[in-house]
Amino acid sequence: MAHISIFLLLISLINTYTFPLVGAKIIIVLMEEDPVISYKINRTHTRSDEDAMMYKESLISGHDTFLESLLPDGSYAKLYSFTHLINGFALHVKSDEALKILQHLHGVRAIHEDIKMVKLTTHTPELLGIPSGVWPELGGAQSSGEGVVIGLIDTGINPFHSSFNYPRTPFIIGNNASANSSKFKGKCETGDNFPPMACNGKIAGAQYFARAAIAAGDFNATRDYASPYDADGHGSHTASTAAGNYRTPVFVNGYNYGFASGMAPGARVAVYKALYSFGGYMSDVVAAVDQAVEDGVDILSLSIGPSSVPQGPSAFLNVLEMELLFATKAGVLVVQAAGNGGPSSSSILSFSPWITSIAASNTDRKYNNSIELGDGQTFSGTGLSPPTIGPLHFPIAAAADVCERNSTYVSIESCQHPEPFIPHLARGKLIICTYTFDFEFESASIATVANTIQRIGAAGFVITMDPDLGSEQVRGTTITLQVPGIVLSNMQSSSALWEYYNARTIRDRHGSAVAFTATGRILDGRHAIYTGQGPIVASYSSRGPDVNNALLQTADVLKPNIMAPGSSIWAAWSPNSEGNPYITGQEFALVSGTSMAAPHIAGVAALIKNKHPDWSPAAITSAMMTTADVTDHSGAPIFAQRTNKLTTGTPFDYGSGSVNPTRAMDPGLVFDTEFKRYIQFLCAVPGVDDESVRRAVGIGCPTLKQRWCSDLNTPSVTVSNLVGSRKVIRTVTNVANESERYRVVVREPAGVTVTVSPEIFTISPNVSRHLKVMLEAREARNGYSFGEMVLEGDKKHVVRVPLAVYATTAL
Repeated sequence: MAHISIFLLLISLINTYTFPLVGAKIIIVLMEEDPVISYKINRTHTRSDEDAMMYKESLISGHDTFLESLLPDGSYAKLYSFTHLINGFALHVKSDEALKILQHLHGVRAIHEDIKMVKLTTHTPELLGIPSGVWPELGGAQSSGEGVVIGLIDTGINPFHSSFNYPRTPFIIGNNASANSSKFKGKCETGDNFPPMACNGKIAGAQYFARAAIAAGDFNATRDYASPYDADGHGSHTASTAAGNYRTPVFVNGYNYGFASGMAPGARVAVYKALYSFGGYMSDVVAAVDQAVEDGVDILSLSIGPSSVPQGPSAFLNVLEMELLFATKAGVLVVQAAGNGGPSSSSILSFSPWITSIAASNTDRKYNNSIELGDGQTFSGTGLSPPTIGPLHFPIAAAADVCERNSTYVSIESCQHPEPFIPHLARGKLIICTYTFDFEFESASIATVANTIQRIGAAGFVITMDPDLGSEQVRGTTITLQVPGIVLSNMQSSSALWEYYNARTIRDRHGSAVAFTATGRILDGRHAIYTGQGPIVASYSSRGPDVNNALLQTADVLKPNIMAPGSSIWAAWSPNSEGNPYITGQEFALVSGTSMAAPHIAGVAALIKNKHPDWSPAAITSAMMTTADVTDHSGAPIFAQRTNKLTTGTPFDYGSGSVNPTRAMDPGLVFDTEFKRYIQFLCAVPGVDDESVRRAVGIGCPTLKQRWCSDLNTPSVTVSNLVGSRKVIRTVTNVANESERYRVVVREPAGVTVTVSPEIFTISPNVSRHLKVMLEAREARNGYSFGEMVLEGDKKHVVRVPLAVYATTAL
């Protein structure tokens, strides 16, 4: 949901070094000299780990010497030295003088201003077919993902949670040594609420990064914990979704909601805490990513992205995007939440082609509750609550009728305070509360209503909608309650309840209620209903197309890449969380957002990495994308939630489709991509010149350039400005263990003719083959049209490639 996912504000300063300094601020400075990862492998030989460590130390000491020789004492504080993926440092500069000295200095490649980060923010293994289709193939649930380390850049982890208990010996990387090119060597930082035994094997390592937050004065050690401990809950939730233990009982308020399992229960998690209850800072995140890749993680899961849609070509060149590009170069798959800005188009927040961007769908599990009235009427609503006692019907009373009339509280109808209630009138009744504008404030919540009801001794509560508010989405309906309660979140049910109540409430001549004859009982709202429907793209899930380039055209990149469950996901939480007032005190939480979808894909990627340890990040992403489902469980096209309606979804809603883990384990063909191809992509972005690329990446554009961004070898084809015709080349590689004959079938986008050559081909194992895709505009259109290229193999492999084309000028 929008308030739980985590996103960053990043402003690129690639093309200028000059910005005003108003008070102290944090900056990131990139240096010309190679980082460790470039030093370790050169054309002549591979450096040893000892050489690399010495080089790392020389970079750090070089940063210190550089700064000490140039900047006056007291004008700065160095927060981090970045050495592994990029060479640079983060500074807390305290004066204009220090910043002016650094600008245009020899050896300085680029300067970026750090920006504060702000928050937005299980049945799913069965829903995705993992227990029957994947886990048996990998030796069972507990060993699925063995040998793979998932790094999570998030709010930390609750090490005492049952999702992370680990009965085995301390962490040794996997049973299959080939599962990782180098051993994981992360460390376990101890501190507040994080003892040495917290890293128990399931938690392979844990560190926290807060120097920028401390320098800026936002970090509060009492609230935020100077350790990897999760004081928010979000990090524990994402970690357990990706790799939580198999069949962990979900107990909340004494009720068992079933069992939760991570996607890859045998995988380990490495925790890099860089976010806090207040948010965080980009330089802390960059330091966390740098350390995670140096430690040897296989997959990075980030529920982060810019807080607003970036514009212009420099979006691809900001410091975090470059850090993640180099992580990909190091062989680490980066998974990122797409954002919670839906259903608006062009709201995508994870935009670079080297990142796997995740959309969110709903699940087929529903929690419904009902209230049965004394006259036999029954109304459905929401509320994960226990029922009222036995088959008895309890008197119903409106909050205003059992409160002091001269109360100083502004809105007694919202039931946010127990003080105005008259105890002997409220006790034992079902109280009608109203969902008013008060609930828009953080202090007003359904959890507060439940607390009020418990304190006044009422039998339960019913929340009705305020006519002035209309059918607005009710916040907090997925919290678990200790008292009977139901939310009637539509005006029809709310009005019918009030009509019943008013007809059966006896009042005196002053309008005061003197007898309550309306009765009702609340049923049990904790039982799940499985509809078998969906998946449907969640309304909040950010949509494509991708960011704009210098020509105000959207980039030739399909975003999001793929979709996974993100709505109402049960997973681990921190009981002392300050991150969400609705869930305080709970060990598990039922929350929604693309933040919840991203770790599903990170876990599925770990399963693929377990089976195919030598596959590149691009190959793993390709395997998931080309095998994804574009139809729902009934065989109908996937729908997408819009404002108050459902429409047929498009690749800008769900990418290649809903992930199908079983088929992704054996995709037949993959579209692989090398680091140098991403550089060629950057050099083809309109408005990006060679010098901008050199400052951002450290190397200039190659002599042989791509003409179009659409030439990047992705498992999709996106053309934002088709003028006449364009030839697009794609290269497929056979990753199956036998030769296969493929036939190409095309469903053309409206207004576009698509021809593929060859139409039929046979490809041997480990062999690559070029496909020429010719796009010709038959008619100019006012928007994108969509189609697909499907490669059908005679060994039952089906490789699906979405097409998204904006034809602006016909032939």
